[in-house]
Amino acid sequence: MSGKEHAIVKGGLTSRKRKKQILNTICFLLLAAASLTVIMPLWFMVSTALKSMDEIFTYPITWYPHNPIWSNFKDAWISADFTRWFFNSVFVAGFAILGGVLANSLVAYGFAKIRFPGRNILFTIILGTMMIPEFVTMIPQYVLYAKLGWVGTYLPLIVPQFMGSAYFIFMLRQFYASIPNSVIESAQMDGASHFCIWRKIMLPMAKPAIVTVVVLSFNWSWNDFLKPLLYLTDTKSFTLQIGLKIFVSQSNTQWNYLMAASCIVLLPIIIVFMCLQKYFTEGMNLGGAVKG
Repeated sequence: MSGKEHAIVKGGLTSRKRKKQILNTICFLLLAAASLTVIMPLWFMVSTALKSMDEIFTYPITWYPHNPIWSNFKDAWISADFTRWFFNSVFVAGFAILGGVLANSLVAYGFAKIRFPGRNILFTIILGTMMIPEFVTMIPQYVLYAKLGWVGTYLPLIVPQFMGSAYFIFMLRQFYASIPNSVIESAQMDGASHFCIWRKIMLPMAKPAIVTVVVLSFNWSWNDFLKPLLYLTDTKSFTLQIGLKIFVSQSNTQWNYLMAASCIVLLPIIIVFMCLQKYFTEGMNLGGAVKG
């Protein structure tokens, strides 16, 4: 290769490298701008929680508290029955996690590793239920639970969690399907039943997907407002989401207390996600269960 040709090739590589750097910079700026749309409301909530009412209504707006009032969190929490509502939410979310893991993982294992007549048809029907809006089934479900005498109890919030979720079944089935069948066959040769294989082999191998179910089940149950509002009738049995609404009506819109209470309610979700972030990211990769 002559010196001129070498210079042309080198110039081309440099140009492509420069274009790649520019593209990466643009992508970074776009992602940073998108992140601000999420971070700014969160920052505004925390900032407002640490301000006094006078500072909240000052003009121009202050983006950070000049004299943070940390006691707002304690005052907001004890000004309503948040402790009871907190444990009610933990109770409901705990059963949501338990039901989400047990029911969905067991059904997904059957669809992924057990051959039976009509398997594909049944799986297609389950996926089809994802197209039905939740509001369509809301009234029939309420009528059913009312006739069963479940309205006013936690049963309408707990029992459906053990009936399976189409999304979780699909996700776990995809994860199980990537596990080699040789693992199942080896266990069966040793005399293991399908239930034993699911419990001792599949669940540990599908840990990232199971953690994903845990995180999403907790998140959806913890943030659920409509179902507890429909089925819970006693103030003492309310969850935190309804409690916040009650707090708004009782506190004459004390915005600093409301934001402080909202921060406390949001904190468990952030803690759960941060602790399980590694497995959650792996679990969302539906095709990456086992390689090799």
